[in-house]
Amino acid sequence: MTDAPQSAIAATAPTPQEIFLPNFCDIRIVFSVIIIAELLAFILTLASANSATDNWTHLALLSLFVQWIALFWSATLCSLRKWLAPKGNNVAGLISYVTILLTTALFSELAYWGSQKLGEGRLAIGTSHLEFLGNNLGISAIMGFVVLRYFYLRYQLKLNIEAETQARIQALQARIRPHFLFNSLNAIVGLIRHQPRVAEEAVEDLADLFRTNLDNRRSAVPFTEELAIARRYLHMESLRLGERLKVEWELEKMPEDAVLPALTLQPLLENAIYHGIENLAQGGTIHCKGYRKRHTIYLSVSNPVTAQKPQSGRSGNQLALDNIRQRLLAHFDNEGRITINSRPDSHEVILRFPYITLEDYESTNC
Repeated sequence: MTDAPQSAIAATAPTPQEIFLPNFCDIRIVFSVIIIAELLAFILTLASANSATDNWTHLALLSLFVQWIALFWSATLCSLRKWLAPKGNNVAGLISYVTILLTTALFSELAYWGSQKLGEGRLAIGTSHLEFLGNNLGISAIMGFVVLRYFYLRYQLKLNIEAETQARIQALQARIRPHFLFNSLNAIVGLIRHQPRVAEEAVEDLADLFRTNLDNRRSAVPFTEELAIARRYLHMESLRLGERLKVEWELEKMPEDAVLPALTLQPLLENAIYHGIENLAQGGTIHCKGYRKRHTIYLSVSNPVTAQKPQSGRSGNQLALDNIRQRLLAHFDNEGRITINSRPDSHEVILRFPYITLEDYESTNC
């Protein structure tokens, strides 16, 4: 079995060029800036209200003035984002703050000289040059600090949520791995007395499994890696069960780069063997099917069960399914689901989660 590819996900790896500023190239962020700027224009108009006619005129002019400052500042930060990212939060915050003050000063000058030429009813009428500039810079300094502080607190909250999520995922991963090891060792113990050479081969398979999947910090892997682990595990079990264990794969429509939590498919196959195939004297066939439908991945594992003895009483079945359910929820929120279909002669587990490529997963989770 080949080693894991270098492009595999390291979910705990930090993003070296992440800063607290949002992406001002995103239309949603720009829309939020426009709304905040318009609310500021309303507040400033109400604070300096005179007559109804003057208020509407003043609001229109003030909105135009504030929106130009906000949009120009957003466009500047959008163009500077790649340059600011490596500088860190302190430098990015300082430059952003200075940028909004310079932008305010520039448009204040344009508004003042424009008002002087346009005459009555304009923004800067009735105030001196320095007073108009000073008032605008003061308001901009306060609002800029408040907005940047909000972005920073939002960024810190995001980091805390991500850290808690990763800790939860790692805890769940730590629970599933010893369970897998325990059952694998049990399978090998059953071979030692009667088939020592086969047991030795099973130990080699188990060593490969640990080297490629268990001895790392990854919490999510591409489907190709998960499938390789599952096939290696099935080979180890086939040494013990022989012809009683058969597996049919329907994975032609399954994207190889689909991301899923590590050790998701293998526990399902393990349950299918321990709670299904082992209880049948003649054995049976496990069906594994995976496909993509639009932006959703469906992955199912089904196995026959004995009619005389319902699903085995081993608690590991529910433990593994509950663990997978929680990890799907942690990775994909409400888009990750698990469905169980139990019939008198068969048992099926269906996983449903969004189709996310390696690149997309890295950009949103690192």
